[in-house]
Amino acid sequence: MNIFFELHSDLPREAPGDMASTAKALSLIPKLPKNPQILDIGCGPGMQTLALAKITKGQITAIDNHQPFLDELQQRAAQENLSSYIITQNCSMFSLDFQPESFDLIWSEGAIYIMGFQEGLQSWHHFLKTGGAIAVSELSWLVTNPPEEPLNFWKNAYPAMKNITENITIIQNLGYNYINSFTLPESSWWDDYYTPLERRINNLRQKYQGNEEANAVLDEEQREIELYRKYSDSYGYVFYLMQK
Repeated sequence: MNIFFELHSDLPREAPGDMASTAKALSLIPKLPKNPQILDIGCGPGMQTLALAKITKGQITAIDNHQPFLDELQQRAAQENLSSYIITQNCSMFSLDFQPESFDLIWSEGAIYIMGFQEGLQSWHHFLKTGGAIAVSELSWLVTNPPEEPLNFWKNAYPAMKNITENITIIQNLGYNYINSFTLPESSWWDDYYTPLERRINNLRQKYQGNEEANAVLDEEQREIELYRKYSDSYGYVFYLMQK
């Protein structure tokens, strides 16, 4: 885990995403109240948290179980004069302790996979006000029959990965009103995630020359990047929006 966090610390994002996609997803949510109560689950270093604060002027509770990410978010919020809108909390998404119907909006970019798409949406329903909305980005197949190479990779890395139609069905079966969905652009994978991550991989290869364990981690991260280079038309991150 040490090499993992060394690899991922101080990156702009911990998953594909971009400010424009965050703003687009937010714009698709109907009837969001003024100064909404927002829960950002698995916030990481919080680029999307800052965007939500700027746009909504709501009260955001941002949770993650890696304190350095929360520290980074607090520093960024202070630099942008947004600290009054954001409360950080170190806790696991598996053990949330909020009152029922506490939030107008639950947000999670690139993190719901930790619980599982269905499991996360089912668990979080309890904390959402009636009429409130959930917005999550989730790794999804964009084609019905994916090529063998990415299929085998993601069967191992994320066996619960589904296509868009299957995820929409899950949303509806859980009793949500499905609002909309859209696929994030390829640039959202590269600009703030894979490009800085690849630079970090190259730097750490020099530091860990001869260290087989460290280089195995770096190799796996590089393999994921190369896979997306080849098969970006087969899978991607998709924003799903729904209402209670």
